[in-house]
Amino acid sequence: MNGYPRIVELSATILLAVAVVHTFLSSKLQHLARRFRQHSALEGLFHLLGEIEVVFGLWGAGLVAFLMLYGGPSMGITYLERLDFTEPAFVFSIIVISATRPVIHLASRAIFAIARWLPLSTEVGIYCSCLTVGPLLGSLITEPAAITVTALILRDRYFTQDVSPRLRYLTLAILLENVSIGGILTSFAAPPVLMVANTWNWDSAFMFTHFGWKAIIAVFLNTSLAAIFLRSELRKIRVPNASGRETKSPRWLIVTHILFLGAVVLAVHHAVVFIGLLLFFLGLTTITGEHQDELQIRQSLLVAFFLGGIVILGGLQAWWLAPILTKLEALPLFLGVSALSSIADNAALTYLGAQVPNVSAAFQYALVAGAVAGGSLTVVANAPNPAAFAILQESFGPDRINPLKLLGFALVPVALSSVILWLL
Repeated sequence: MNGYPRIVELSATILLAVAVVHTFLSSKLQHLARRFRQHSALEGLFHLLGEIEVVFGLWGAGLVAFLMLYGGPSMGITYLERLDFTEPAFVFSIIVISATRPVIHLASRAIFAIARWLPLSTEVGIYCSCLTVGPLLGSLITEPAAITVTALILRDRYFTQDVSPRLRYLTLAILLENVSIGGILTSFAAPPVLMVANTWNWDSAFMFTHFGWKAIIAVFLNTSLAAIFLRSELRKIRVPNASGRETKSPRWLIVTHILFLGAVVLAVHHAVVFIGLLLFFLGLTTITGEHQDELQIRQSLLVAFFLGGIVILGGLQAWWLAPILTKLEALPLFLGVSALSSIADNAALTYLGAQVPNVSAAFQYALVAGAVAGGSLTVVANAPNPAAFAILQESFGPDRINPLKLLGFALVPVALSSVILWLL
């Protein structure tokens, strides 16, 4: 976004920094909300401010309000019209479709079938299968769909049990990291890759030979280390319904859902198409209500609101991000982008890097590898992350997910993925 005064760009950066700090304070705000009378205005206000999915949308609205006050309503409206909200709309659509009973039923059956072949105890095997197969599917059905399906299975099988906070936080950290790197086997599934694939002529064959096989190794190692660390607790878990969901779905309905999911994925760049498909899909779920669970409309809207806020705040950050990216050598760039992804969406970072002309192959690799390696550090690090937060946060108790605790648990898988992506 060019042509804006420096005071506007600086204000946008300050608001972004405030939003990032706000995310780390979300659990404290949830705790503070309980000090006020239930259903009171203050209790509702602090509860709202403590919802992670709301944070960036609120501060994004603050930026638009500032633009309107500074340059008149036309400045705010013009700025919004220059932005591309295709990704938030796509993530909303893909979550609604992938979080349905038929899709979850099919994914659960596949994960349980693979788990039976593993030489591990039942729950350890299912845990490992879930955290490897689910994220790697992201290279086919896109990362938002993969994280939605996997998070729902983890929630229903493990997070509803009386498990330790250690298991919850480590599992969430591994899920976010594995999804971030598990989508780079192809050129169309991971948002950071989508931002550069056309510009740099990266196809799926290139992605697999340069990134994909390394990502597979990292996903298996991250999951294996987590399973080893948690094996004693996993072995004690007893799930009454071992087959997953109690109510099965008709095969024809499963096939229909998968066709809708595939069509939306193919139309990822065309909002008018995948929104139309979503409307038809909503009609399908209405007439097949007996085979459906409640649609995840609220959670999907919250995620889209969060991502929309990132788009608004991120549109005016190039003034300081671009100089940093262009001045770094390969290794510092790799480490710097990985760290920066904790405060800025990794797709935004790769997009900015792709605008730099005549960069080397080493620059290209370091930029994308660093972006995906740091995808689990915070909720803002990778576009699909808010979907997992929306699905799992109530399983973490009244204070919801503590971003600082998650950051601590994420450092090990991020470090392991970084070593594999850089050294192999």
